[in-house]
Amino acid sequence: MKTYRTLLLAMFICWIPSSALAQADLSSLDEYFESSRSDWDVPGMAVAIVKDGEIVHIGGYGVLEVGSSTKVDEHTLFAIASNTKAFISSSIASLVDAGKMSWDDPIGKHLPYFQLVDEVATQRATVRDALSHGVGLGTYSGDVIWYKSNHTAEEVLKLVSHLEPAFEFRTGYGYSNVMFVAAGEVIGAVAGKPWDEYVQDHFFDPLGMSRSQTSTARLKELGNVATPHKISAGANLAIGFADWYSMGSGASASVISSAHDMAQWVRMHLNEGELNGTRYYSEAAQQQMWHPQFNYSVTPSTRETYPGRNFNGYGLAFGVSEYRGQFMAAHGGAYDGMYSRVAMVPDMELGIVVLTNTMKNMGPWLVYDIVDAYLGDSVRDWSGYGLERDNRSKTAFANRMDSFRDARVEGTSPTLERDNIEGTYHDDLYGGIVVATEEGTLRLTFPRSPDLNATLEHFHYDTYEIKWDQTHSWFDFGTVQFESNHKREVVGMSFSVPNEDIFFEEINPKKVN
Repeated sequence: MKTYRTLLLAMFICWIPSSALAQADLSSLDEYFESSRSDWDVPGMAVAIVKDGEIVHIGGYGVLEVGSSTKVDEHTLFAIASNTKAFISSSIASLVDAGKMSWDDPIGKHLPYFQLVDEVATQRATVRDALSHGVGLGTYSGDVIWYKSNHTAEEVLKLVSHLEPAFEFRTGYGYSNVMFVAAGEVIGAVAGKPWDEYVQDHFFDPLGMSRSQTSTARLKELGNVATPHKISAGANLAIGFADWYSMGSGASASVISSAHDMAQWVRMHLNEGELNGTRYYSEAAQQQMWHPQFNYSVTPSTRETYPGRNFNGYGLAFGVSEYRGQFMAAHGGAYDGMYSRVAMVPDMELGIVVLTNTMKNMGPWLVYDIVDAYLGDSVRDWSGYGLERDNRSKTAFANRMDSFRDARVEGTSPTLERDNIEGTYHDDLYGGIVVATEEGTLRLTFPRSPDLNATLEHFHYDTYEIKWDQTHSWFDFGTVQFESNHKREVVGMSFSVPNEDIFFEEINPKKVN
């Protein structure tokens, strides 16, 4: 299949004239996308390409759900996850243009309750710092606060005051969803309406993004919604559509959209904030969003993967980099069971949207294939290259999980009695956690995150395996170890839930009764 896909890509490159894909026969392009989707085993995908201000290709591939015959099209709704962040920075851009705030306003000016462990960061952290991940928190730190919770955004931010920093203020880059929650609350404070209403009024409605949503509330009514999938035992498993808006984290990642709607969004950005006679924010604001606030190291390995790359960085809700001499602004999105990619090459007037409904991140690689085609030749079969990397990554993670399970010491028994383990535990960052026997079974209950409730089964010694009640996209296996003092009284617990995003290890619950 790889050889066939490479041939299709070669055909794709050969028939593209130097200017416009719109004038070409698109059959090979459709075949290429379908071939890539099939090779990656992605149930459904939608792609849009914008060139010279127009949508030159848009389409759906595959099905809404594995085992279904209902096809994806350009109006199918997918979670775009962290591509939501650009809606937050663009909203702030419009408020800056209106003179209502500054990029460099301290967050505390608009949110008096804002507090970080680092007092210097508390006083000096600005909206710009929040949008560029520079306040000092580690990557994904604090996601465990809101994930599967019923917290409000304000509650999430008040708990952030207990997060230990990973870096001194402005000395390191840590991708922070919780700081975009803060940015969303700043919009509400300045605009006098919640961030989601502001996005609806200032972007969705005037851009004609009529199917785009900020929560799952209307999905059943709207229909034509892709089903999320996780990879389980090497196959796609359909899972429920998580509502990150109701978890208090909406401003970081809750937008749900279609290839058609996102194409309008890309057209507006490529035209520096204007579309069809309506100006959404100034050209200067667009340049602010695409200006690197943090620069990453470009290593020999980076250049080997991306030939000719001389810089990598992050702007205000956009990753910025060089690809083959071209400036590229792009961002990914990872949701429970879905991935998205939005990329723009402004000097080529080229924009690309890729939406998928499983946890295989093929979008970035398709983007490079498309850009190569417009540049007239190919660095490599990017889709095939990305698939090999993805397979290696998943194999490494599976081996890591096996090593955790293999560490179990057979034939051991708990040293702590069940009635000693049972009780209420508290962590300042997370709140309360309850361990109790229900109908003879030891249960782990999260009052603010009931979707995380689980049964505890003995693993070894005083460590128990967490058997979640529900299927979760980011993790399957986990343990909790109960800790005691010199009197053999249980005083706390510690978690080990290996995954790449939701860090239960940030929780350190102590027994309170």
